[in-house]
Amino acid sequence: MSDQIPPPRASSAATSEALFRAVLLSFLLLFMAMVFALIIADLRYGGPTHWVRAFTTDREETLFAIRLSLTTSVVALIASIIVGLPSAYVLSRFRLPFATVIDTVIDLPIVVPPPVIGLSLLILFSRSGLDRWLEDHLGYGLVYQPWGIPLAQFMVAAAFGTRALKAAFDSINPRLEHVARSLGCSAWQAFWRVSLPLARNGLIAAAIMTWARAIAEFGPILFFSQATRMRTEVLPIAMFLKWSSGDIEGGVVLALLMIGIAAVTLVTFKKLGGKGYLW
Repeated sequence: MSDQIPPPRASSAATSEALFRAVLLSFLLLFMAMVFALIIADLRYGGPTHWVRAFTTDREETLFAIRLSLTTSVVALIASIIVGLPSAYVLSRFRLPFATVIDTVIDLPIVVPPPVIGLSLLILFSRSGLDRWLEDHLGYGLVYQPWGIPLAQFMVAAAFGTRALKAAFDSINPRLEHVARSLGCSAWQAFWRVSLPLARNGLIAAAIMTWARAIAEFGPILFFSQATRMRTEVLPIAMFLKWSSGDIEGGVVLALLMIGIAAVTLVTFKKLGGKGYLW
C-alpha cells in the first residue's frame, strides 16, 4: 500500500497570498488607469495650437486668471493659517466640552457641496445688510466683487487647513511640551520653541495643501462672486466661461494647467513628508 504524500501546505498558502495580492492590486491599477485616461484625453484634445492661442490671442485673459488665482489663493492661505494654526492647536491639545459638536462644525465646510458655501455667503452678506454696511463704511462690498473671492476660498480652505494642521500637532508627543514646562518654559514658550519647530514639516505641508485647495475652489466663487470675465475670473471660473461659450479647447488648456499645478503641489507635499496630514 503506497503512502499518499499531501501537497505542501506552504505552497498552497503562497498561491493564496499571491492571488489575494493580485486581486487587490487590480483594483488599484484600475483606478490609476481611469485617472490616466482622463489626463490623456485632455492632452489629446488640447493640442499645441490651443496652447499657443491661450498665450497669444487669449494671453491677456489667461494671465489675468493666473494672477487673480495666485493673489486670492495666497490671501486665503494667510487668513487660513492665522485662523487655523491656533484652532488646530486647541483641537489637538485641549479637552473641550462638546468636542464632537465642535469637530462636526469645523468639518462641515469640507463635506458639504461647495456651492452651498457660496450660496450661504451670499445670503449672509446680502440679506443681513452686511455687504451694504461694508460698502457704506469701507467704500466697497464683497458680493459679486473680486475681493470677495478670498473669503469664498477661505471658508473651505480654512476648515481643510485646520484639520491638516491638527494632524501635524497630533504627530508631536505632548510630553515634550510638559518637559519644557517643567524646565521653566511658559505655555507660550513651549508652543513657540517646542511644538512649532517639531511640527515644521507637517505645518509647511499642510499650508501647501491648503493653498492648493484654495486655488482650486469653484462653487463658492461662482455663487458669491459670480463668473465675470476679466473681473472675478480665477482659473476655475475661466475654464467654466470658456466651456459656457463653446470654447472647449481653451477650457481644456486651463484644465491641464490646473492639473499641472495640482501635480507639482502634491509632489512638493510628499517631499516634505506630508503623508498623513490630509483630512
